[in-house]
Amino acid sequence: MSAGKILVVDDDPQIRRVMKATLVGHGYEVTEARTGEDAMQTISGEPPNLVLLDINLPGMSGVETCRSIRAASDIPVIILSVRNSEKDKVAALDAGADDYVTKPFGIEELLARIRAALRRSPASPDGPATYEAAGLHMDFAARRVRVRGNDVRLTPKEFELLRYLVLHVGKPVTHREVLQSVWGPDYGDEPEYLRVFVNQLRKKIEVNPARPKLIVTEPWVGYRFVGE
Repeated sequence: MSAGKILVVDDDPQIRRVMKATLVGHGYEVTEARTGEDAMQTISGEPPNLVLLDINLPGMSGVETCRSIRAASDIPVIILSVRNSEKDKVAALDAGADDYVTKPFGIEELLARIRAALRRSPASPDGPATYEAAGLHMDFAARRVRVRGNDVRLTPKEFELLRYLVLHVGKPVTHREVLQSVWGPDYGDEPEYLRVFVNQLRKKIEVNPARPKLIVTEPWVGYRFVGE
C-alpha cells in the first residue's frame, strides 16, 4: 500500500532521480515536474498528496508556484531551498507553504517533515465535536469552519493550529508546545512559522486582524485563544 503520492518539482534531473528513488524506496508514489508551470498542470490532472517544491525554478518561481497551488488547493507543500534566511522562510510560508527545508538536508529529516505535513490529527472521541463562540463555529470531524455565518477556507495546517488553540481556550500555550503538537515532535525552534500562520488565521477569523480579539499574543510566551 502506498504511503502517499508526492510530486517532486525541481529543474535538476539528477536531483529528481535521486529524490524519486529515495521516496519510492520508502513506500511513496512519485511524479515529477521540471517547472512551476508543469507542476500546476500535473496537479490539475492528478493531484498528489504532497508537493516537494524547489524554490529556484526557471520561469515561475517556487514561491509563485506555491501561491498558485494554494489558491487552488489545500495540498501540503514543502519548500526546498539553499536559502536559510528568515526573510526567505517567511516569504515561502506567507505564500502558503506548510514547511521549509534547507539544503543540504538528510533524508531522515526530509522523511520526518513529509510525515508531519501529511499528518492529520483526528478529532478526539473524548473531546467536543464542535466549538462555537464569538462568531466562530468549528466542526472538528468535518474540518469545517464558519465565521459570522460564512464558510471560511483554511489550509490543513491552519485548521490544525486553530483547533489546537480552540481546545486550549483561555490558556496561554508556548511556541514550542504549539509547534510540537501541530507540526510534530521534531519542531520547536521555528517561531517564524507561528507568526506567519497566526497572522493568516487572524486575517480569516478576526473582525480586525490588526487588533485581534480571539487569538492574542502572550509576550515572551506564545498565544492564547480568548473565545467569549
